[in-house]
Amino acid sequence: MASDDDAGRTAAPDAGLLSPVRAGTAAEAATSDHAYLAAMLDAEAALARAQARLGIVPADAADAIAAAAVPERFDLVDLARRARGSGNPVVPLVADLRALAGPAGEHVHRGATSQDIVDTGAMLVAFRTRRVVVAELDRALEALAGLAARYRDTPMPARTLGRQAMPTTFGAKAANWLLGCLEARGRLTAVILPVQLGGPAGTLDAYGGQAFDLVAAYAEETGLARPVLPWHTRRTPVAELAGALALTAGALGKIGTDVWLLAQSEVAEVAEAAGPGRGGSSSMPHKRNPALSALVRSAALQVPAQAQVVYAALAAPHERPAGEWHAEWQPLRECLRLTGGAAETAAGLVSGLEVSTELMRVDLDDLLDALGGDPGPGAAGALVDRALDAYRRSRA
Repeated sequence: MASDDDAGRTAAPDAGLLSPVRAGTAAEAATSDHAYLAAMLDAEAALARAQARLGIVPADAADAIAAAAVPERFDLVDLARRARGSGNPVVPLVADLRALAGPAGEHVHRGATSQDIVDTGAMLVAFRTRRVVVAELDRALEALAGLAARYRDTPMPARTLGRQAMPTTFGAKAANWLLGCLEARGRLTAVILPVQLGGPAGTLDAYGGQAFDLVAAYAEETGLARPVLPWHTRRTPVAELAGALALTAGALGKIGTDVWLLAQSEVAEVAEAAGPGRGGSSSMPHKRNPALSALVRSAALQVPAQAQVVYAALAAPHERPAGEWHAEWQPLRECLRLTGGAAETAAGLVSGLEVSTELMRVDLDDLLDALGGDPGPGAAGALVDRALDAYRRSRA
C-alpha cells in the first residue's frame, strides 16, 4: 500500500470509477490517454509522409519516423509530467520521437508547432470516436424503430407538466425518441473534422510555395478534411463538434428521462430489462432501479456543461491562446466519451425495454373517466408512420 507521501504520485488508469456511464465502453477506449498519444504520433508520422511526398524530407526519414512513432515505446506518465514544463504534451513527445528516430530525428515536426499536432491528434480521436458513437446510435435507432412500429396503436396517457393530459400511443412516444436520435446523428456526422497545420504563427512560413500542397497532402495522409485556413484561434471545428455531442447526449437523455418516469412504482408502464447485477440496491433488495436510465441521464446532464467550456474558449486571443486552447482538451474528451457511453447504454436500454400495455390501458382508463369519454389519440398513428418513413429514408 502506498504511503501518505505517495498519495497522488502514483499514476493509475482512469477506469471510470465515478463515471460508470462510460466505464468499459468502446468510446472510453477510443478516448483514453493511450488513444490520444497514438493519435498525436499518427499526426507526426502523417506529417512526415506528406512532406516526403513533396520532397521536403527524405522518404527514408519519413519511414524511420513512422517506425519510431509506436505508442508502446513512450512513457505516458513521464510525458504527462514533463508536459507541465511546456504547457502541452507535444514538446516532450517530439523530443522523445526525435531520439527514437535516430538520424531521421532532425526531420521530425518539420515546420510545425505544438498546436498543429495536438489539434490534429484531437481531430483523429474525434473521428475514431465518432464512428463508435454512430454505430451505437444506429443500434439504438433500430430498436427504437421497432418499438415505434410494434406499439404504433398501443394507447396510453400523454403527460404534460407531469400530469395526464390526453390520449396518445406508446408508438408515438417511441417515434419522438427515434426522430430525436436520428436528427442528432445527422448533426454529428455532418461536423467537419479538419487537419491542423499552420506553423508557429499560423502562416505556414516554413513551407514556402509548397504550403498549400502540403496541407492537402497532410489531410490525405490523416484522412481528415482540408481546412481553408489554419484554425489555431478560430475554434469552429471544436465548438461544432462539442455542440453536436451535447445535442446527441440530450436526445439520449430524453429517452432516459421518459423511461425513468414511466418506470416509477406508481406508473410501471415500462421497465428496464432485468439481469444479474442490474438495478440493484445496496440496502433495499426488493428494489429494481432504472440504472441504465440514470446513467444515460447523467451523461446528458454533464455534456452541455463540458461543451460550455469549449464555447467559452472561442474568444481566443491573437494567434495562440494562453489557456483557452488548453482548457478545451479535457472537456472535449468528456463530451466524446460521455456521449459515446450514453449511446452504448441507451442502445442496451431500448433494446431490452419491457412494455406493459395492460398498465398503460389501466392508466388511460383513469384519464378517460376524467375526460368523460374517449377522444382518441388524434393523428398519433400517422405521426409514427412519418417518423418511420424518415428513418427508413435515412437508411437507404
